[in-house]
Amino acid sequence: MDGKEILSLDMRGVSKQFPGTLAVDSVDFQVRPGEVHALLGENGAGKSTLMKMIAGSFSDYTGDIYIMGEKVELNSPAAAKAKGVGMVYQELSLAMPLTIAENVLAGRIPTKGKIFADKKAMKDQTIECLKRVGLGHLDPFACIKEISQQEAQLVEIAKTLGNNPSILVMDEPTSSLSREEVKLLFGIIDNLKKQGLAIIYISHHLPELFEVADRITIMRDGKKIGTYNIDEVTTKSLVEMMVGRPVDDTAVEVQNKVFGEEKLRVEHLTRHGFFHDISFNVRANEVLGIGGLSGAGRSELARGIVGADAINSGKIYIKGKETKIRSMSEALANGIAYLTENRKTQGLALRISIGENILSPLLKKHTKNGIYSAKRGESDVLAVMKELQVYPPDPTVTVGNLSGGNQQKVLLGKWVATKPQVLILDEPTRGVDVGAKMVIHDTIRRLAGEGNAVIVISSDLPELVALSDRVKIMKEGKFIGELIKGDLSEESVLLAANGEGDKLSGNIYAS
Repeated sequence: MDGKEILSLDMRGVSKQFPGTLAVDSVDFQVRPGEVHALLGENGAGKSTLMKMIAGSFSDYTGDIYIMGEKVELNSPAAAKAKGVGMVYQELSLAMPLTIAENVLAGRIPTKGKIFADKKAMKDQTIECLKRVGLGHLDPFACIKEISQQEAQLVEIAKTLGNNPSILVMDEPTSSLSREEVKLLFGIIDNLKKQGLAIIYISHHLPELFEVADRITIMRDGKKIGTYNIDEVTTKSLVEMMVGRPVDDTAVEVQNKVFGEEKLRVEHLTRHGFFHDISFNVRANEVLGIGGLSGAGRSELARGIVGADAINSGKIYIKGKETKIRSMSEALANGIAYLTENRKTQGLALRISIGENILSPLLKKHTKNGIYSAKRGESDVLAVMKELQVYPPDPTVTVGNLSGGNQQKVLLGKWVATKPQVLILDEPTRGVDVGAKMVIHDTIRRLAGEGNAVIVISSDLPELVALSDRVKIMKEGKFIGELIKGDLSEESVLLAANGEGDKLSGNIYAS
């Protein structure tokens, strides 16, 4: 290349179009050997799509990709792996019933006579991989389900390193790690850098970027905003580039909103290893936001409140009365509904109809003398579908055949139909289009305006700011304070979630 620097990765003018969305728009992105290059941006900025291009998930991207100066076609995961690309995803890809060795050596298990697995070689090779992530003490033949979540995260990294990649992509690698394990991971990363590995590091935890990254690229709305040496930026400047506005210009106008009676109060709620000593309340007519970074414990808190997961200690009060909630059905019986963040695996039954999904929490209501009749709930279904503009407007259509946005409307409609006094929404608009998001937001505001209490957990900062009357900030399983309406902005929430900013108040309950 005529004496020019050889780059581990050189993406030139790459783009990826989805129906109706240009997810990545003519982006240039370069990573040098032996550097940690952080990739930063809000949800929907295009980071994940760009990384999926590198991982070979798309065959229809445009632009050129070079690895070590060689132009490559990364049109399949196998092609990407063959060119030295390794991916460590935030959501583990480990097979829980299998052993550590079977996971780490997947696709390359050593054999004897081409038939039988060579157990000794498996053990030796697995231990070598585990040593690279500080887990050399683990039994290679222990099942993944027998080790902790934190250990599983490091095993995932060991598995990827076992393929000897030259480019390593790490997506939120510290989300489930303790502070000590984060230090261990940073030591591992430092050693990999010294070996010449190019590392792409994706994280919303801004302070850790200043510890681990050499350079940083910011994306917004599918475009590259810029690339900087880490000593050229500050937390504030990064936040401003992510959201596209100066930090001081985004505070939301205070509204004179009147709140009603306390609907839900939580005191010192704890689930060991997930959240600790959580106290808060929410009132009629109020939308309470819960903000924080990935792994802060927000979803786990919601599941603990509604009885989906057991809590170790603490009390829950509904309209001032202490209430034991040990299951989702008990939560519903007490007027609390919970919309899960994963509609496909936990929220909806994809093989049955819209109407059947919406009525599923109301079986008792529409049962008389031991006989259930869906016809009794027909008016409820049609009313919910009309309000949420579900398309097609036919309750007999199978939910699995709907678009993502319409599936999310059905999931919300399922809980709206129960007429809850407290509605807990976990990522209520994840993966939906702009039109569906507007409809869902309008419904949330209506529910709160009619005297209900709504709790919104969202990683979508504009959504959290637009909907919330106040936002509790969660970090490492604890509430570290709250932001009230006049101080709410995307920047203030992001800064607070990273332990910075001067707008946080420390009161546990609203006044």
